[in-house]
Amino acid sequence: MTVSTPPRVLTVAGSDSGGGAGIQADLKTMLALGVHGMSVIAAVTAQNSVGVQGYWELPPEAVRAQLDSVLGDIGAQAVKTGMLASPALVELVAEALDGYAAPLVVDPVGVSKHGDSLLAPEAVETLRTRLLPVATVVTPNLWEVEQLTDVKVEDENDLRRAADAILRLGPTWALVKGGHLPGEPVDLLTDGTTEHRFTAERLDNRHTHGTGCTLASAIASHLALGEDVPGAVAKAKAYVTGAIAHGFPLGAGIGPVDHGWRQR
Repeated sequence: MTVSTPPRVLTVAGSDSGGGAGIQADLKTMLALGVHGMSVIAAVTAQNSVGVQGYWELPPEAVRAQLDSVLGDIGAQAVKTGMLASPALVELVAEALDGYAAPLVVDPVGVSKHGDSLLAPEAVETLRTRLLPVATVVTPNLWEVEQLTDVKVEDENDLRRAADAILRLGPTWALVKGGHLPGEPVDLLTDGTTEHRFTAERLDNRHTHGTGCTLASAIASHLALGEDVPGAVAKAKAYVTGAIAHGFPLGAGIGPVDHGWRQR
């Protein structure tokens, strides 16, 4: 029997001890979509359904060693970054991935689902000037758009202005997630020339922990499988919409999306 190696996707992010977001969500998403997931852990969180009780960055040398170990031997067809926490870690990851021959999806994680800060204020400028310029796709929510660009999105008409502000920071594509706006959810994807809008039904389910991590990892997975950026985003959106629909209660607070909904 001939066994073929699936496409490989690397996530560089924080660990979520509750299993709903971060590295754990990324690897579950990658498995569900048929790629081999690998991880570089940049931070460890104490986290559950009600919030983040604390986080600890790994030493830069530990993060660098993980990157060198995976990319130097196994390689990746796509890379996704999530929680990087500090200027030193953002700088290190940007340096390691600059010029690497694989698409890079950057989820500029700034705050958790529960409103807990996951990015040091002094790291925002490093994210703007070092990591975003090497990204293929950046996937900010509305709060992260404002944090990175000072553009406040108040309705759907502001989405393109926000995306253009993100593009001025250097990535090839910007995907601005408009799920927190009133009305039916709409996300806008643009490279400055073409524009794609992705709509979905607003689901009556509060268990949405890990949505952003899951979307970015799904985009990276579909890029590794050979899709172009608009195609990867469309397929990722379909997967995430199903995961949100099947999100389940866990603990006393907000439960996670269901990464294995298609298998069930």
